[in-house]
Amino acid sequence: MKSDIQIAQEADLRPITEIADKIGLERDELELYGDYKAKVKLDAYEKREDEPDGKYIDVTAITPTPLGEGKTTTNIGLTQALGKIGKNVMTAIRQPSQGPTFGIKGGAAGGGYSQVIPMEDFNLHLTGDIHAIGAAHNLIAAAIDARMMHERNYSDEAWAKKGLEKLNINPYSITWNRVVDHNDRELRNINVGLGGKWDGYPRESGFDITVASELMAILGLTTGLEDLRERIGKVVIGYNWDGEPVTVEDLGAAGAATVLMKDTIKPNLLQTLEGQPAFVHAGPFANIAHGNSSILADMVGLKLADYVVTESGFGADIGMEKFFNIKCRYSGLIPDTVVLVATIRALKMHGGGPKVVAGKELDSAYTEENLELLGKGCDNLKKNIEIAQKFGVPVVVAVNRFQTDTDKEVELVKEKALEAGAFDAVGSSHFTDGGAGSVDLAEAVVKATDEDSNFEFLYDVDKSIKEKIETIAKEVYGADDVDYSSKAEKQISDYEESGFGDLPLCMAKTHLSLSHDAKKKGVPTGFTLPVREVRASVGAGFVYPLCGEMSTMPGLPSKPAYMDVDIDEDGNVVGLF
Repeated sequence: MKSDIQIAQEADLRPITEIADKIGLERDELELYGDYKAKVKLDAYEKREDEPDGKYIDVTAITPTPLGEGKTTTNIGLTQALGKIGKNVMTAIRQPSQGPTFGIKGGAAGGGYSQVIPMEDFNLHLTGDIHAIGAAHNLIAAAIDARMMHERNYSDEAWAKKGLEKLNINPYSITWNRVVDHNDRELRNINVGLGGKWDGYPRESGFDITVASELMAILGLTTGLEDLRERIGKVVIGYNWDGEPVTVEDLGAAGAATVLMKDTIKPNLLQTLEGQPAFVHAGPFANIAHGNSSILADMVGLKLADYVVTESGFGADIGMEKFFNIKCRYSGLIPDTVVLVATIRALKMHGGGPKVVAGKELDSAYTEENLELLGKGCDNLKKNIEIAQKFGVPVVVAVNRFQTDTDKEVELVKEKALEAGAFDAVGSSHFTDGGAGSVDLAEAVVKATDEDSNFEFLYDVDKSIKEKIETIAKEVYGADDVDYSSKAEKQISDYEESGFGDLPLCMAKTHLSLSHDAKKKGVPTGFTLPVREVRASVGAGFVYPLCGEMSTMPGLPSKPAYMDVDIDEDGNVVGLF
């Protein structure tokens, strides 16, 4: 089979104005970025605000292997299949960081014959949103250090003449690092402000990858320019020596940061291989942030299409839970159906199969029929179906078929899914067959969206932070109890005292297990969830408990993906993935 980039470059790209016309977008509602991509002005929503929404579908997955189980390819394959059966449909997915693209994971435009194109633009600069976020974020970082330096170097009398109050920022409390959109582990921990009196305020700091910025999380959750400005102003960068929060508004940088990000709020319009419209907008981390594409893209899409297929990062216990409890809470949008992606490979791993390692050849247990191993692993499928059902939404299981999967194995997964209460379970070969390979899935999803959705949130935000943590830990992960470090206890107390206790939770834990321990496969029981630290993204609008070590600046592997990326003699990108 051809590589993803070969398939993408051989595709029949249609002018983006033609794609826009399919969903009723007019030329003056677009800002063109060349022939094949555009931003959509938010006027498009305002003009259609009173029109009914289309059907809202979230694509999630069982607990994955380190290889991933194909949520994005399923998302795009399903979108193409819905188009193939005559539905007015579009997809909405995240924009990837250049870190994974050039690191080990590769691009995130889908794969095989279920991709968003132009694939090179999708995976690289697109329309510059990530760069704009990086510029705004680093402006705030510069403002923090400049403020501390000047307050230190000027007398109270001289400072008062400037018409500014001293913020008295405690340098040990600062949580706002600088950012860059590449994997660069050497920047995780740095010293800044070295030199003389006017060279800065000496302190320890670091870099995060740009998509881990709170500004990216804000972009994913904002509902418009005024809301964006308000959220940026609320961002807490640290505390003063009296223990009071210091915000970006206090720094006087909120307006300028908003100006740098003003165009980022317009969703980016691309297309699938089969010509369905695709919004690619925002790319927040799926562990320390909510891992979903933007509310704005979904809001606009639901006014333009009869079906909008979106995707939440990682498995149902993380990305889908945050989609419901955070994204839907802020958007007010009601989901109609969940598509739960499963693979024979992952289920065998959860049944006790050998360790799966990225870059290493799969054990024969995963490539040969083994119904006993598969049957044991289906407990994980059942648990993830149960998690989705807690929110009152119908579940359709999509079995993402690989060439080595047998008919008996696929049938066993379908049987187990239906026993667990799934609305339907369908095999899908979208990777090799495009939309045609997902027609059965599309028809099942259409039927599921016609069912009554009794959607409800898992918890009330007015509950205490601990009550919300324990609800998720016990009802979603299956923990018996929660253990809080002394640091987490103090942070929870401080946040509630500061008025942040009524925010929803964005739990940060491994995606490779339903528990906090990546080694525990299947459906772990009898464990206590450790909460070692709790942080607040006040501007984005959530509190995030850390249940393990979470790196916000990935490192490069020994053989990074960028080694294969180049330009050929005709100026075409090769080797991207």
